[in-house]
Amino acid sequence: MSDTVDAFVTETELAGADDGPLSDLTVAVKDNISTEGVRTTCGSATLADYEPPFDATVVERLREAGATIVGKTNMDEFGMGGTTETSAFGPTANPVDPDHVPGGSSGGSAAAVAAGEADVALGSDTGGSVRNPAAFCGVVGLKPTYGLVSRYGLVAYANSLEQIGPLGATVADTARLLDVVAGPDERDATTRYGAADAGPETHPATETTYADAVVDDADAATAAAEGLTVGVPTELVEGAAEPVRERFAATLETLREQGAETVDVSLPSVEHAVQAYYVIAMSEASSNLARFDGVRYGEAGEADGNWNEQFAGAREAGFGPEVKRRVLLGTFALSAGYHDEYYEKAQDARAWVKRDFDEALAEADVLATPTMPVLPPERGESLDDPLQLYLMDANTVPVNLANLPAISVPAGRAEGLPVGFQLIGPAFGEERLLRVGSAVERLREA
Repeated sequence: MSDTVDAFVTETELAGADDGPLSDLTVAVKDNISTEGVRTTCGSATLADYEPPFDATVVERLREAGATIVGKTNMDEFGMGGTTETSAFGPTANPVDPDHVPGGSSGGSAAAVAAGEADVALGSDTGGSVRNPAAFCGVVGLKPTYGLVSRYGLVAYANSLEQIGPLGATVADTARLLDVVAGPDERDATTRYGAADAGPETHPATETTYADAVVDDADAATAAAEGLTVGVPTELVEGAAEPVRERFAATLETLREQGAETVDVSLPSVEHAVQAYYVIAMSEASSNLARFDGVRYGEAGEADGNWNEQFAGAREAGFGPEVKRRVLLGTFALSAGYHDEYYEKAQDARAWVKRDFDEALAEADVLATPTMPVLPPERGESLDDPLQLYLMDANTVPVNLANLPAISVPAGRAEGLPVGFQLIGPAFGEERLLRVGSAVERLREA
């Protein structure tokens, strides 16, 4: 890996087309997104030498748009972690303060942008894995609506929750990247829209230019704030650390000074969101990772004996502790006798979360919360307590359960460390989020 903040597992230079909307930008790509002929490890020893024979759809679109891909970024193994410390290739440091984590699991992507090693980056967000590191590294990260961006070529962790999302130093750069990667893909059914579906008849990105939603001066930012109604879910603010709450309150006050109205809204279901999220995510992970058996993917185990022993040997050698923990818990949740008790109840809770968001967004244009309830922990601080690590996701996982879009923009620093301001919108409300997010950005600069 590189010798700065260890943002990359593999450094490369994949040139794009000679001309295109991203021909002036370098892009870092998370290492769970397939790149033809360039190893894609997912941060795991079991895929240390794996080189996909094809490009993911988003990578194809980057190349067609003229972007230069400069590397595959470090990540928590298979996206399982919130600090980019569970990678088999070692941890990534936070460019703001190397003694602290960059967040995860897209920590390498956020660190690459924050350190100036790439102009923009792609991550994947299963429970906050784009917004978490964006907040901790002081950059912008967007989790799109489920179905806005093709997942073809993304190595699956939890299919029903994850989306590929852009990161950038500014909201404008993030929007430019979204314009290129968003859109329908015949190889990913979740991006298909037609008359037979209950949703829109055409894909929302087809006739949308997200960069046009970004405000580019203080007057436009004020205009964006005037008349805006911002809902504040009290449950997702009260649990945040005091320095984080102070930066969040200051950002809200800036919007109010420009004419925005804030209203308290309630999301009572979020009390159960973290538990529901981890049951669903681990259950899907236990199924998805079954392919890494040393036969189809991964190195064969050295154990003698029957096929089951070979299978177990390959996974014992190839997976790290966090992946083993989640696969075991997911397998348990899906096992006979426990499926109804855990998995079905988690899906009921998911429906409750979705309903609560729909009701809250009926009262406000956007919802606002601290992206992360804590400042970036010191490296190694949270690894010995998985429950503490899981609870850090309290403000981000409800968005994935509801399949909604959300953006994290910088809200200044506390104790010298970045704090993120999260905006949540209705399904396919990315234009609204980019407009308000860029207004926050401009008003902070004023």
